[in-house]
Parts: sequence; structure tokens; C-alpha cells
Amino acid sequence: MGGTSLTHGLWGRTAPAAPATKPLDGSTRADVAIIGAGFTGLSAALHLAEAGTDAVVLEAEEPGFGGSGRNVGLVNAGLWLPPADIAAAVGVETGQRLNAALGASPALVFSLIERFGIDCEAVRNGTLHLAHAPAGFADLARRHAQLSAIGAPVTLLDERETEARTGSRAFYGALHDARAGTIQPLAYARGLAAAALAAGARIHTGTMVTGLERGAGGWTVATARGTVTADTVILATNAYTGALAPGLSRTVTPVHYFQCATEPLPERTLAEILPRREGTWDTGMVMASFRLDRAGRLIVGSIGRLDHAGAVAHRTWAERVMHRAFPQTRGLALDGGWFGRIGMTADHIPRFHEPEPGLLAVIGYNGRGVGPGTVFGKALAAFARSRDAADMPLPRTSPHDWPWRPVRAAFWEAGAVAWHTVD
Repeated sequence: MGGTSLTHGLWGRTAPAAPATKPLDGSTRADVAIIGAGFTGLSAALHLAEAGTDAVVLEAEEPGFGGSGRNVGLVNAGLWLPPADIAAAVGVETGQRLNAALGASPALVFSLIERFGIDCEAVRNGTLHLAHAPAGFADLARRHAQLSAIGAPVTLLDERETEARTGSRAFYGALHDARAGTIQPLAYARGLAAAALAAGARIHTGTMVTGLERGAGGWTVATARGTVTADTVILATNAYTGALAPGLSRTVTPVHYFQCATEPLPERTLAEILPRREGTWDTGMVMASFRLDRAGRLIVGSIGRLDHAGAVAHRTWAERVMHRAFPQTRGLALDGGWFGRIGMTADHIPRFHEPEPGLLAVIGYNGRGVGPGTVFGKALAAFARSRDAADMPLPRTSPHDWPWRPVRAAFWEAGAVAWHTVD
């Protein structure tokens, strides 16, 4: 199986074709200009268009090109932090709103998939958070208690039950969340793009934004071959914001996540490994994820990037941990892999910023892009139309630098290489 780190790997080979789009050529006006065609930007465009608001999306590459189309495809409910920890960080009232909105995010994702007939390998059988050690199971028990307290349909599984659900004896237990599921993420992004276009949004691909300027007539968004003037701009670039809005970029640390995939598993092996097709990730300090695609390929992922010499450690670890967790796969190899970028905040909670009037952004999904991206895209669409703070599950805050970002990013990568060398 081919594939390089500079593509979308398996996702690029198995997703339906992207809808037809073209670059921006000339000047135009819209109510809302959206920069970035990932989950957030496309959800915003779709919901704006359905509400009768003229929206233009500008994307440097193609829909889903960045972190959205390189995602693991776990449609998880909530954030990385359990609900009580979120409430402690942002306050009880905001915590309740945020937990409610993101707890319902899988329902929104799967409803859009059903409503628009998006062919993205959607499976809604829940996800399994796997305990890699006894301490990990204790953490899952704490999460189970917090999630149960707010009515989430979660089940704590013991070691025997986890083996039956995974086909692996490597784990000490698991937390099953029935709200969640899996998708083919690039296919989902392309499906959202098609739905947004059908609803009346305009999407221009191959159109890199080179500048933003606010004037008396609103915002002017400049590109190489044209401009868009809009009352409101939604910056939906998350970890890929870069120099376009350096004040926002400095609020998150980029962390990379890679994946590798097998060929389709033999039928006998497939009957044993993840028989209910639940997506999984573990409690390890440098976490691992395992899931299947529609064709029965096993996909293994973890922290790391694949564009430097240390990537050899990542790839060899992925094969080693696959064989250790699932001895049934011995003799099977993994492909070359692919990777994407995650925006991490200091407290693992996203931020809603309006650095200048009419310039809106949510940044820092902390590895939870599918559900939160879709939810925040819808919320940004509503806020852009109403300017009502009640439409956003987070209050507006001012961007501020997270010190030592490059050092932190290098530390994460070096730590992942070291872990994957010795584990």
C-alpha cells in the first residue's frame, strides 16, 4: 500500500471526490467571508447558507486539506477533559453550556451525515477509551463518575469485557461512550462542502488569503487574484492559522498526530478485532489509537510527525504496538502513514476570540476536531448573524501568547520519538 506523510494517506485514497470548485478570480462581496474549508468553516458556511446569509469560503488548498482531512475520524462527545474539570476551569455556568453543546456534538455530526446523504463510512456504535495500565483504569473510573453525573450514556468495562470488545488482552478496562462513533474524515469534509454549495454558499479553493484589512465598508480579504469584502470574517484555520493572524497562532501549541494502516484484514482476523467497529484510543502518556475503516483495514495512530529522521521510530513503533495489542495481526505490515496538526491550548479548552470587531475565531480543539469543529461552525454562523453571546457555548476572550510555544512543540515531538523508541 502506498502513501506518504505529505498526503492524506488512506483517507485520500478512499474518500469520494471533492465537489467541483474553482479559485477566486476578481472582487466580490458577501455577508460573511470564511477562511478555511475544514469542519469549522464548512459547518459555518452550510448553516449560514441555510439561514439565507451570503457566505464565501476561501481555502488555500481543497476542502479538508488540513487537520480535518487528516483526522483519526473519532466522533467523540465533549472535550479531552471530563465535565467537572471543564467546569472548574471555566466556571459552572460556562462549563454546563460547553459540556451540553459538545456532549451533543456527535448527534449533530450524524444528523448532517444522514440529512445530506454524506458517504463517509459513518458508524455510530460508540468509542472505547482504553486503560493501558491500572492507573489508566482509575482515571477512566473518575471520568465515568463525572460523565454519569451529567447523564451521559457511558459504561465502564472491566478487563474481560474489554477483551471481548477489542479482541486484545493488552488493556485493563475501557470506558464506552454510546454517543460517539467513527467517520472517514476527509469524506465527511468533502460531503459538508457539497452540502454547503447546494445550500447556496460559495467555495473558492486554491485561493490563499494574503491579507485582512478592516475599513469603513467592513473587512477586505485579499488573495492573489481577487478580494472579498464582507461585514464579518470567520477565521476557521485553527492550528493552520500561521502568519495570517499571528496573535491567534501564538495562543496554541502545534502538536502532530500520525496514522498508518494495514491492508484489509483477513475475515477471520476481522471477526476478532473490534467486532463492533468502535473507534478507540488509550490512556497512555503518548496515546495510541486503533480503529477500522469500512474495508476492514486496521488504522494505528499516535503523537508524532513523519517528515524527519525520527519518523522511523514512529513507524516501527506503530507496527510493534499493533502486533503487541493484536497478536492476530502478526505478519501484517502498515503503510507509510500520514499526519496532521493539532492546536493545543494550555488548559485543553478551546477559545472563542474576536480580536477586532467582526473578526471571529474559535481555536484550540486539542485533538477533538470532528464534533467540536462542527458545533462551533454552527455556533459561529448563528453568532455572525445575531451577535448574541447566547449563541456561543464559550464567552469571548482576548488572545494572549502561550510562552515557549516552539520549545513546547519540539518537546512534544522529541518526547514522542523517545517514547516510540523504547515502548
